[in-house]
Amino acid sequence: MTKKLESLFDLPDIKDDLDYSASGIDTEATADDLPAIQNTLEAVDKIDAALPTIRDLETSDKDLDDIADTAKQTFQDLMDLGMNVEARFAGEIFNNASRMLDTALTAKTNKINKKLKMVELQLKKAHLDLKKSDVTYGQDISDGDGVVLDRNTLLQEILGKNS
Repeated sequence: MTKKLESLFDLPDIKDDLDYSASGIDTEATADDLPAIQNTLEAVDKIDAALPTIRDLETSDKDLDDIADTAKQTFQDLMDLGMNVEARFAGEIFNNASRMLDTALTAKTNKINKKLKMVELQLKKAHLDLKKSDVTYGQDISDGDGVVLDRNTLLQEILGKNS
């Protein structure tokens, strides 16, 4: 039955997997982090919903959403699988499930970072456009007369006006 599940979910052979105790991966710590990761994913979705005014960002957003949705679905499948296999194999399955949540979180985070960078670029463009226009921060720019003077001439004019 395990071979059928491995082939169904495209999982690697159990014997070919790495020894996680030797690689330093703590499966208990990742199981404790699952609620925090899910809460972070929900917060990222809320931020995504708060930025509908930004346009022309839909090209790769759909791809990142697809990756996140696939990772969440795979997480659910792996969690169901982990509950239905022997306890000795469940640890590795749950560890892979937590990696799927990490993948979903990374995809959503990259999407939000891209949007925030676009907002930053739009603000910089607006700032440069404002500087470029004739009106600077609500004040009219007036042309003045400039004269190039050396230090001594400038001092004589200052002293002459004060005397």
